[in-house]
Amino acid sequence: IGGQALIEGIMMRGPEKDAIVIRGKDALTVEVSPRKLNPPGSWKTWPFIRGIFNFFDAQIVGVKALLRSADLAPDEMQEEPSKFDKWLEKKLGSEAFQKAIVGIAVAMGLLLSIGLFFLLPMVISGFFDKIITGTLLLNLVEGIIRMVIFMAYMILVSKMPDMKRVFSYHGAEHKTIFCYEAGLPLTVENCRIQPRHHPRCGTSFLFVVVVVSILVSSLVFSFVNWRNMWVRMALHLLLLIPIVGVTYEFNRYVGGHDNKVTRFLARPGLWLQNFTTNEPDDSMLEVAIRALELVIPEEKGKDAW
Repeated sequence: IGGQALIEGIMMRGPEKDAIVIRGKDALTVEVSPRKLNPPGSWKTWPFIRGIFNFFDAQIVGVKALLRSADLAPDEMQEEPSKFDKWLEKKLGSEAFQKAIVGIAVAMGLLLSIGLFFLLPMVISGFFDKIITGTLLLNLVEGIIRMVIFMAYMILVSKMPDMKRVFSYHGAEHKTIFCYEAGLPLTVENCRIQPRHHPRCGTSFLFVVVVVSILVSSLVFSFVNWRNMWVRMALHLLLLIPIVGVTYEFNRYVGGHDNKVTRFLARPGLWLQNFTTNEPDDSMLEVAIRALELVIPEEKGKDAW
């Protein structure tokens, strides 16, 4: 079971169902939908391949849930649709308009992530191309720039006033999942004492993607000494596919095992969650508990990895 913080709410994803719970003025709004699962033995469930499909599936489902939470949030938090939004909805119709918005949002999110964390560092490091002669050193500089941009982005986002409540819901999501994994009754009191940093968090996943991409790029470009910016850009994009697959398995292993090695490996990602999770209040924990209860499978053990 995993989740995602939303606008005044939380989405939880179980092995069979997804649930969105949003806190309104007077009550909780609940929406539950079945998950589209791959058949047993499907090649989409193979190790190192499943991570790629799960990554894109999570992006699409997450954007849909985020947009839905914006619709269900209290009136004072909603914004008036722009003239372009009204025009596009009129031309496409309500259902096609929603699909278009989700598609645009997913595409923009991926382009921003790839452009900001992978392509921009490469462009900046290109200015050092004539100064630095060693390929390995140039790759190291590019990796440092990438890490600095990633960290600066996370820290700046955490300072935004609107994101502080979202990150508090993020903390509530983690605490509730920890409580469930510990086998404790899902109560506010039991969830409150749980840690807000979870080793299987998407933030940790992104951090590991950045680190692995630095290591892989340094290795690959040490043998493939192509300094042409467009060639390097294409290679970076191609390398992202296996990097995501490997990182998913790494995150899955660390999240499913508790020993000295996994605790050491998880430490950087957990530290980063100091910026992406805040302590929730009890009302946020109530939302997380309700969302989690809705996706717990009836068959015991079906949610085990």
